[in-house]
Formats: sequence, C-alpha cells, structure tokens
Amino acid sequence: MIGIFDSGFGGLTVMKEYLRKYPEFDYVYLGDQANAPYGPHSKERVEALTLKNIDFLVKKDCELIIVACNTASAEALRAAQQKYKGKPTILGVLVPAVEEALKQTRFGNIGVIGTSGVIKSKAYERELAKYGVLYVPSDKRSRKEIKACPLLVPLIEEGLVDHPATRMILKNYLRPLKHANIDTLILGCTHYPLLQKEIARIMGKNCQLISSAKAAADAIESYFEAHPDLLKKLSKKGKRQYLTTDCPERFAEIGGKFLGERIKVEKVEI
Repeated sequence: MIGIFDSGFGGLTVMKEYLRKYPEFDYVYLGDQANAPYGPHSKERVEALTLKNIDFLVKKDCELIIVACNTASAEALRAAQQKYKGKPTILGVLVPAVEEALKQTRFGNIGVIGTSGVIKSKAYERELAKYGVLYVPSDKRSRKEIKACPLLVPLIEEGLVDHPATRMILKNYLRPLKHANIDTLILGCTHYPLLQKEIARIMGKNCQLISSAKAAADAIESYFEAHPDLLKKLSKKGKRQYLTTDCPERFAEIGGKFLGERIKVEKVEI
C-alpha cells in the first residue's frame, strides 16, 4: 500500500498524479487537518507531527510513504528517513521538484513560490545551492528568486481559485519574479496546481512551471526501476482510503475539488 501524508488538502494533488499514473495500487491518504497549516509551527513541532503521522501510516502497513507536504518535506523528511532506515520507504516532494526544474531551465534562472514556512526554511535554496544555482548580483547567468505567498492557500481552500481578488494577489506575488526574467518557476506548495493556469498566464510563455506534485509522481517511475523489490511489495487492488484528523465533511467537500471526484472521508485519531 502507498501512504500519502499532508497537513491538509494540498497532498491530494500529489495523489491525483499518482492515481493518473498508477491507478492499480492501493492508497491511503492522511490529512492532518487538526494541526494545519504546518507553516507557522516551529521546526521541532513540524517534525513531531510528521513523525506521528508517519507512525500511523506505518501501522497501516504502508510500504511506501510520500510526504506530500512541502513544509514537512523541508523540515522533517530527513528525520523520518533516519528513524525508519528504509523500512518503509519515505520520500518527499521537494527534491523531485528541484531536479525537474534543473532539467527544464534554459538559463539557470529558477524561481520558487511557496508558503511562508517553506520559504523560511530555506530548504529549496539549500537544494538548489547543491547544483550551483545561487543568486549573485554580479552574475546574471544563474540565479534564483524565492517568494513567499502566504495568502494563496487560504484563498484556494475557500474556493476562490477564480476570484478576481485571488488573481490580483497572485499577480502582486509574481511581479518580482517576472521582472527577474525567471525562466523556470517551482510551485513549492501542493495547493498551487489549482492556480497553475493563472500562474502560467501571468508569467508568460517563456517561463516553465514545475509542479512539486507532478514532479514527485513522475520521479517515482525511475525510483521503482532502481528498487524493483519495493514495486513487488505494493498491493494492487485499486483500493483508496481517505482519512483526516479533523472534520470529514469539510475534507470531503474541499478534497473532492482537489481530486475532481467525490470522496468518502473518515476521521481518525492519531
């Protein structure tokens, strides 16, 4: 079974990409709505919450666990991987997004937008720096621009994706990245694919958008090739289970919009 964990709804965009590629697998999705959002929490709190949720998925016999929350991937993925030492396999969404951006960029001008927590963690900056993508004012050949967009997640969850206010706020957030001639923009929050069309319109045809949700799902193919034993362990009965730590009715209503289908949600205590 594949377990997908997020602080709330955003990880459903990751699950949607997985279902598109691998509909035959069994899935359990866990949204920790009771503690969302993770961004304002301290690193220690994010790590504790992440490990608690992963412990729950381990007890559900998940052989592969995807940390679909960018904040949790930034602040707690390493701790989770060290704790479980590969049993189960635990992967995040941040590294695949960076690797895909590096494949797509033409001039090394990579931008990142994300929640305040993700941007504050500097996780994307550290990962990009490993490949020499650094902002140096005197060197225009290779740089990065990082921008926190704290209002986007609440607007998306309130169903205001197509609202004029959302478009205005989004345009304001993206203005400095557009002026910096970013050629590749990482959507460093799994909520943001719902705004991808509008982001593409604002940034223009010369900017390639990288969804951390899609990048994570695409990257798993090569991972399965390198780890065939893991692929054999995954059950394939097409079962899907959606769990939340808070209100299942609200989760079903909003989560269904993320997935594009109706879902049945169960509340759990972890």
